[in-house]
Amino acid sequence: MSARQDTTSPVYLTPKGAQELRDELAYLIDVKRPELAAMLRAAIQQGDLSENADYIHAKEEQGRIEGRIRELERLLAEAIIIEEPAEAQDEVRLGSRVTVVEEGFDDQETFQIVGSAEADPLNGKVSNVSPLGQALLGKRVGALVRVNTPAGPTVFRILKIE
Repeated sequence: MSARQDTTSPVYLTPKGAQELRDELAYLIDVKRPELAAMLRAAIQQGDLSENADYIHAKEEQGRIEGRIRELERLLAEAIIIEEPAEAQDEVRLGSRVTVVEEGFDDQETFQIVGSAEADPLNGKVSNVSPLGQALLGKRVGALVRVNTPAGPTVFRILKIE
């Protein structure tokens, strides 16, 4: 979950998504930072740092890790936790699981509507600011939803909201 957030928009996370970010943050601080510190110490002991590939790699990795730590800390500090509904809902909202079928096809797909920091379309987590997420929000079972995709407009029928 390395999606960048616009600093003016809220950061929405499910409880599970927030925990995954806390786990990643703990790993980076407790495991990766000490590993990099050891790599840097070893590289420095090799001597001339200007042409030391180990040192250059470790410094680049340190910058990447520290940037990710700052990003995770910001995301978690600003996060609005969206509670996943315990029962069926009458309209799609953040946290909803929505089962749809594309018009003209039989295969059903289920998506969970999440904030952009947690979006993972390949695993069925669709951002609330994506074209599909925006189209689904506020709709009810039976509604036809038109989404503009790179392949052209696609129409989905909402079958179930959980």
